[in-house]
Amino acid sequence: MDYGVIAIVAICALVLMIGALKQKSKVVFQFVMRGAVGLVCIYFCNEFLETRQLAFTVGINPVSFLTAGCLGIGGVLLLYGIMFYQTL
Repeated sequence: MDYGVIAIVAICALVLMIGALKQKSKVVFQFVMRGAVGLVCIYFCNEFLETRQLAFTVGINPVSFLTAGCLGIGGVLLLYGIMFYQTL
């Protein structure tokens, strides 16, 4: 249920940002979409790793959203690489 509330807040924030920045809406939209897709990838990867009982998962938070938004899927892989490195 917490993820549902987060998703609703994120969608509302997206709509407000696009309305406020109509001239730069394409850049903002791409950033938000990369961030959202990144968070979805993180969620499913965390669920997959949990079923395999592996000890490293990435948290879903604003820092991971910004990383995924700026770097895309490469940022998601970077976050998992950092978590894997910390477990060594």
